Amino acid sequence: MSSTEGTSRSVIPANLLKGQKALVTGANSGIGKATAIGLGRAGCDVVVNYVAGREDAEQVVDKIKAMGVRAAAYEADVSQEDQVVAMTDRMVEEFGTIDILVANAGLQRDAPITEMTLAQWRKVLDVNLTGQFLCAREATKEFLRRGVVPEVSRSAGKIICMSSVHQIIPWAGHVNYASSKGGVLMMMQTLAQELAPKKIRVNALAPGAIKTPINRQAWETPEAERDLLQLIPYNRVGEPEDIAHAAVGLASDLMDYVVGATLYVDGGMTLFPGFATGG
Repeated sequence: MSSTEGTSRSVIPANLLKGQKALVTGANSGIGKATAIGLGRAGCDVVVNYVAGREDAEQVVDKIKAMGVRAAAYEADVSQEDQVVAMTDRMVEEFGTIDILVANAGLQRDAPITEMTLAQWRKVLDVNLTGQFLCAREATKEFLRRGVVPEVSRSAGKIICMSSVHQIIPWAGHVNYASSKGGVLMMMQTLAQELAPKKIRVNALAPGAIKTPINRQAWETPEAERDLLQLIPYNRVGEPEDIAHAAVGLASDLMDYVVGATLYVDGGMTLFPGFATGG
């Protein structure tokens, strides 16, 4: 049983987010899936967004519903403005409101700079950066319309941008991806500055090496995992549930004074481990 499906490793308190409504984009696999399930375990009703793989999304919905909360799968391409607007409008109509946005949807289209096409560059920026902007914009409209409901949360809304350690670590051969995540950092901080006076908290999670399908070749074999661990002082590769735990905590009132911050969930990857024995 994987960590995203079982309860043995979960440390999420039931009802920590009771009564709140969460939208998680790209939630039919990997980090998004684990986060959607984690939010459901914490008491949220959850919308599971996906762009492909409806069967997988419905399986996530079933897992969340089994926890005694509501859930639904919505298909939408976050890089398309009309689809994002329709998705958020539908959520407000069907679930009543939105309290938490986890802007997780992302992808890679890797190539050396001399071989990277304009289409590859644009696709990654459109999904990873513009997609987060569009989702944040539409969620913010609902946060401002509704305002603070004290019995639900101390804030009017929470936005969690899914970034990466590569918002600060250069990554040769991945210039589109690293640039998109660097953009997420500044977008998140700027939105946090603008929206904090309106009681909307905007923060980011920056995962390091996590066992997801997108990077399977980096950890699937013992040899690959050994090489990867050289970059991780904590000496284990992360699990999607590690990010889910961080997302639930960051969305809760336990973190009500955390605004405009990036939480690195990376086992120490951003500590420049090569300097532990050199430099």
